[in-house]
Amino acid sequence: MAERQWEKTYPAGVSWQLDVPAKPVYAILDEAAVKWPKNPACDFLDKKLSFADVLDLADRAAKGFQELGVGPGVHVGLFLPNTPHYLAAFFGILKAGGTVVNYSPLDAEAELQHKIEDSQTDIMVTLDLKLLYPRMAAMLGRTRLKKLVVGGLPDFLPFPKNLLFPLVKGKDIAKFPLDDKHVRFKDLVANDGRFEAASHGDLKDEVAVLQYTGGTTGLPKGAMLTHHNLIAATTQFKNWTGGDNPILDEGKERILTVLPMFHIYCLTVILLNGMAGGAELILHPRFELDDVMRDLGKKQPTVFPGVPTMYTAILNHPKAGETDMSSLKSCNSGGAPLPPELQRAFEDKSGCRITEGWGMTETCSPGTANHPSMQPKAGSAGVPLPGIVIEFTDVDEPEKVLAYGERGEICITGPNIMKGYWNKPEETAEAFRGGRFHTGDVGYMDEEGYVFIVDRLKDMILSGGYNVYPRNIEDAIYEHPAVAECTVIGVPDEYRGQAAKAFVALKEDAEPFTLDELKAFLADKIGKHEMPAELEIRAELPKTPVGKLSKKELYAEEDEKRAGAQQAVG
Repeated sequence: MAERQWEKTYPAGVSWQLDVPAKPVYAILDEAAVKWPKNPACDFLDKKLSFADVLDLADRAAKGFQELGVGPGVHVGLFLPNTPHYLAAFFGILKAGGTVVNYSPLDAEAELQHKIEDSQTDIMVTLDLKLLYPRMAAMLGRTRLKKLVVGGLPDFLPFPKNLLFPLVKGKDIAKFPLDDKHVRFKDLVANDGRFEAASHGDLKDEVAVLQYTGGTTGLPKGAMLTHHNLIAATTQFKNWTGGDNPILDEGKERILTVLPMFHIYCLTVILLNGMAGGAELILHPRFELDDVMRDLGKKQPTVFPGVPTMYTAILNHPKAGETDMSSLKSCNSGGAPLPPELQRAFEDKSGCRITEGWGMTETCSPGTANHPSMQPKAGSAGVPLPGIVIEFTDVDEPEKVLAYGERGEICITGPNIMKGYWNKPEETAEAFRGGRFHTGDVGYMDEEGYVFIVDRLKDMILSGGYNVYPRNIEDAIYEHPAVAECTVIGVPDEYRGQAAKAFVALKEDAEPFTLDELKAFLADKIGKHEMPAELEIRAELPKTPVGKLSKKELYAEEDEKRAGAQQAVG
């Protein structure tokens, strides 16, 4: 086996050797506020907060959280879109000595309930929006959740938007009681910010963030990301973008922040890495295409991390031809494979090449990446980032390490790899067989160190940058009274990359139903990103010799069907 053969592909001045500072995650904000106190840290709907402002908010949030009992061993959930509340709460919880648990607004109620109980979340931070607050209010009496900290968008809107918002958007605001189970965000931070500094032991052992992922079983598991893991991830990105010809200029970049900060990709690539470099985060609470197009032209961001569906939407927008994107100098894509034709079309329009990378929740996001100075290779996810070693093991003999060039399960080691799965020692041991983290992805590495991902051992579907787990969908479909059997696979989708397709066998004498009827039935059971895009009802579904439902025949049929359709078009 060649020794770190990818190093010869590294840009000039970029070293694989990694020196990870021994510091807690919130030191990133503390240091940025010293270097660039007056520089804008974020722009939220035209309201700008400096690094000094964000630090002050985080310190006051830390004291407020400590007054609520937050400290070592206490888990606080964030059920928030991209707003300054997230910045203040994230760093405030860590400063108070607590652990952050990220929650996705896309999660169905059953998933939220499971995560609250599994993670032992006692306090949740959210907003008074009807899309968010009622869902968490329902959890107060149903789970161990004890208290909600509730903010409002006007908390950080500029004048006069802060006064007009309740009038214009009143129908979107949920009322909440001021009782012992509720705290207004404004009251949480209404103090002098003199919190009691948390004492730290081994930062390689202390969990900063519980980040949920479905893994191979589809059941949500909490990846334990330590302070050291997250600082390592930030250091890896910083080293990668540095070198003799640095991609980014410290204290001068503006990052269009559309990806959700509750997702590991945005948390490390944008929030932590961006703040470490003194960048201004242009916050978007959600991906509203017209708003994104306006800010691309008006606010002239220099960096735009996204997923393929976002780049497709931008290119297809009616104003794409007249929007000035010349300010962009770094765009990267993750979450799903990037079609080469999309990469070329976006570069032709913007003048900025999209670089692709690969990573996982369990790796704090870093894994492989392409660099603008590297020669791109179609279908490659790039080379291992600094400090990371990628090996390939035999699918049937997981302890057997293969030579580079042979296809096997991708295994990864490095300082950014999670501590393990929360309260799941057996699954942790299984994932770290042989001392390597087994990703469940199958691929190979060429002679220059480029990694190619060719298949998945797990059934996970990558839809629009989100991980979609067939078992979650299957379990929900089985609740339908007409369903005898069902199985779900991922099929190609022009917009989302992949989408779920459900195959169903009905109970005897049951009436068939349409895709729209199935979606209506599933509306309160799974997230929108999990909703099947196709439905096929069959008399029976393929099975293995032992009677287990089998997906491989369905995948083969779908591949053949689509290949035939392409030939017909051609």
